[in-house]
Amino acid sequence: MMHSMHWFWLRTQLSAGRIALIDRTTGKRVRYEELWAMVVEDAVRLEALGVQKGDRLALIVPNGLDYFRLLFAAGFRGAVFVPLNTRLAPREWKTVLDDARPTLLLFADRFSEVAHATGLVGDEQRAMRTMSLGDFWGLAVTKRDEAWHTVGEPPWEMVQSSDPWVMLYTGGSTGKPKGVLLTHDNILWNAINTVASWQLAERDVTYTIMPLFHSGGLNALSMPLLYAGGAVVLDEQFDPDETWRVIAEERVTIILLVPTMHQALLRSPLFKQVDLSHDPIFLSGGAPCPLSIYDAYAARDLKFKEGYGLTEAGPNNFYLTPEEARRKRGSVGRPMLHNRITLIDDGGQPVPPGAVGEIVIEGPHVFLGYWENETETRHALRDGRLYTGDLGRVDEDGYYYIVGRKKEMIISGGENIYPLEIETVLAQHPCVQEAVVVGVPDAYWGERAVAFVVPKQGAAIDEGILVEHCRAHLARYKTPKEFVFLEALPKTSVGKIDKKALKDAYASRV
Repeated sequence: MMHSMHWFWLRTQLSAGRIALIDRTTGKRVRYEELWAMVVEDAVRLEALGVQKGDRLALIVPNGLDYFRLLFAAGFRGAVFVPLNTRLAPREWKTVLDDARPTLLLFADRFSEVAHATGLVGDEQRAMRTMSLGDFWGLAVTKRDEAWHTVGEPPWEMVQSSDPWVMLYTGGSTGKPKGVLLTHDNILWNAINTVASWQLAERDVTYTIMPLFHSGGLNALSMPLLYAGGAVVLDEQFDPDETWRVIAEERVTIILLVPTMHQALLRSPLFKQVDLSHDPIFLSGGAPCPLSIYDAYAARDLKFKEGYGLTEAGPNNFYLTPEEARRKRGSVGRPMLHNRITLIDDGGQPVPPGAVGEIVIEGPHVFLGYWENETETRHALRDGRLYTGDLGRVDEDGYYYIVGRKKEMIISGGENIYPLEIETVLAQHPCVQEAVVVGVPDAYWGERAVAFVVPKQGAAIDEGILVEHCRAHLARYKTPKEFVFLEALPKTSVGKIDKKALKDAYASRV
């Protein structure tokens, strides 16, 4: 049987002299043939350390070349790659490591002190071995050890395409983090889907600032671009001015950011100055996007569109052209080539166009299950279909729109209220920088909508102004019962607004 990562070996042969990865932190520009040689050496090191098929390899490193060296090396060994969120506290790392039970934990030298603070590093009573990357790279690789890797086609007998390759932990905003198991085939089919539907090619370059410990950073564009033979520019920190410079210098053709990052880009003075004559595409994901962002990119005649995905499926599921995005503002597009999307009601029946239903996904990119969590797996995966918990609608032309999370829907006085609809209206007010709506318990209404608003700097705004604005665009029952003004909204590690933190803070205040 052909190994599911056979494509990577073939790509390193077909595109040997082309640039695969550009690490902005170290300045390294790595060709495909060089990346293959690094992966070979790292696979041998893992073998020497006793990493076997099915073992978990945990990693605490920032975005950079090291991620992909070890990702592919783990894949060839049949190990499961477990990248950890570098922004977690030691206690949170310990929770994830206790759950994943890796055979080996590798950490960047700069994280040595924090990694030791978990109490797990150097603990000889545990099966997990720990090592800094500096020590790992110091392991000798002899010519004899690597000979079988470099002569002809490598042997693929160890791994099957249905084996798990990557385990990404969810953010844990609803409780204990869950390990999402993605197989070799899941990642391959997400790449095939993306390359075929989005028409990516060797000429394409992406800039990955989204963290690689999340699916948006690793699988939305990085892996598909490597599958296509393109180039991936890697950076550790998001800086709007630097992002514009990189887009221009590296001739980035497509970039994915969350809405808060787009807003920062648009506020940068370089937005109106930088040379973008190579016509890049700007993609937004991870959270619903205010229409004001569409307007700002359109004013510079730049291509912009939204996407929808989740760690458990790809994350890529829809496609639309930038031209369609202008006609169908707010739409995430139509289903990609190798998946099927259904919207269902609470009884499991398909809903008609225009009606709101839960998004259900089928396809070879849908995940294997949650690590050692049969209850959650059975809830999410039924009859080979992924029940996402997200709500959407489809128009008469077959274009899909995301309405929000099923669990975030507010039922107030017997009426269904979708926070995203209110957030979109609030974001259109000229004095509003950011806004988010959550539901809180209410003795009379059951639940009530509370809006958290960040005004634009120097703007004169109060609750009365926003109530009037909402009532001009929404049914009266959808207008939030309360407005809370803040200097900033809490964000998760990938720049999403942290609704759980807002609800917890509100509950504590009340």
